[in-house]
Amino acid sequence: MDRGPVFLAGIERSGTSLMYALLASHPNIAMTRRTNLWTFFNNQYGDLSLPGNFERCLNAMMHYKRLLVLKPDPDRLRREFWQGEPTYARLFTLLEEHHAEKLGKPRWGDKSLNTERYVEAIFAAYPAARMIHMLRDPRDRYASSRTRWKKMKGKVGAGTAMWLSSVGLAGRNRQRYPDRYKIVRYETLATQPEETLREVCAFLNEDYTPAMLTMEGAPGHRDKGGNSSYGWREPDRISTGSIGRYRQVMSRREMAFMQAYARRDMLAWGYLPEPIQFSLGEQLGFYLGDWPANLVRMVGWRARDAIQNRRGRTLPPYTIVAEPEGTRA
Repeated sequence: MDRGPVFLAGIERSGTSLMYALLASHPNIAMTRRTNLWTFFNNQYGDLSLPGNFERCLNAMMHYKRLLVLKPDPDRLRREFWQGEPTYARLFTLLEEHHAEKLGKPRWGDKSLNTERYVEAIFAAYPAARMIHMLRDPRDRYASSRTRWKKMKGKVGAGTAMWLSSVGLAGRNRQRYPDRYKIVRYETLATQPEETLREVCAFLNEDYTPAMLTMEGAPGHRDKGGNSSYGWREPDRISTGSIGRYRQVMSRREMAFMQAYARRDMLAWGYLPEPIQFSLGEQLGFYLGDWPANLVRMVGWRARDAIQNRRGRTLPPYTIVAEPEGTRA
């Protein structure tokens, strides 16, 4: 049975880190995280059959912080790349396979945010690939982002647009690739971890193993108690304490806006809107102030995302290392 690579998709604060830690603890799966290969590198340097383009791409990869943690060997990548088809997917595969080889695992997988955007190119490149899309209550996802990054406060319009974009892709991708695309709700994983993992393993054509629940394959995630925005969690445990935390974080006006625009998709995925009642004065403040401001942020996020989808996304400056040690050609 052909077992292709595993791609873990979804937007930030949706449970992708938890699923990553569980998958990385399977004896057959070597997971990487935040490589963002398809976001920042695919088709960004022209035709890789031209040596100059290949070298520019490889050089950029060797200066990217989130790839350097894998300790890639640029000479080996260069040598093996020219022994086969000179494509981006093959270059990415070599990088991933080298990492899996170090871990002694036969199958590789990658967790990078927003991978759902690239499903067509990924499935075309890897006919046996599987993609798992993590989905979370949009209110809890936004509340987690707002708690983790203070700059998110007041940006519920952008948070709503981000969730709607991702959940829309989830539905379309699963409809198009029903046997290769699986959607997992964070809440289901957190409350029913073993049952959910058994379903995930069956989807991946792998046997379930209890070792996955130890998260031993991701010690950094396990030992700090996960990746919660709400402080320390007991190591080696899957907590449900973040479910419903939006009630302590979001204002009623924020909830009212998000629920108004995301209501249909929320209901489709089992996320029930909260009943919210405003006084006359609160209604005036909401409809004359909050509503138009949040709507502008929603439209702005969508416009920016559309432009980036068309032009491509460049590496953020803070992720680039000037002179990575031990990676010069």
